[in-house]
Amino acid sequence: MKSIAVFCGANTGTNPEYRDAATNLGQLMATKKIRLVFGGGKVGLMGAIADAVLAEGGEAVGVIPQSLVDREVAHTGLTEQYVVKTMHERKALMASKSDAFIAMPGGFGTLDEVNEIITWNQLGIIKKPVAFYNVNGYYNKFIDLITHGVEEGFIKPEYSDNLIVESDAKVLLQKITQYADAISEDWVDSERI
Repeated sequence: MKSIAVFCGANTGTNPEYRDAATNLGQLMATKKIRLVFGGGKVGLMGAIADAVLAEGGEAVGVIPQSLVDREVAHTGLTEQYVVKTMHERKALMASKSDAFIAMPGGFGTLDEVNEIITWNQLGIIKKPVAFYNVNGYYNKFIDLITHGVEEGFIKPEYSDNLIVESDAKVLLQKITQYADAISEDWVDSERI
């Protein structure tokens, strides 16, 4: 496990636990030599996790659209920063640079990003672990919706079963690594993004 894309909010939320969790995850990733790939912003949970990775001597790779650079929200102290034209380019580049994906608490952008990756896995475009860092039960209702989708016949159980949901950062990284090891034995990434 060399790099993980973390999708997370451009805000810190109302509970300080979210920012603390981003900092903790960033520190753990750095100590385990796992490169952070993220949205490239200096604000919110994005900024918190990047700052934590960098403070521990780790690598943080940002991918940000020019429109957000123009709004002066780009992080300027990263290991690498890629500036792209569109959000579609951003997601594709983040996916190609990552071995796994974590969704932290966030808004519509975070949900968009993680759902697209889940769909790419479902369609066989990629086969990489997808995890929800369920800080303070943030994703409980979303996971309930997925379960409801399975019950109603819109989501196949195996697609739901392959999602990792965890509230402890250390356990989360362990589960992602175990899952990646299990699927890497029989899968060659097709690079069809």
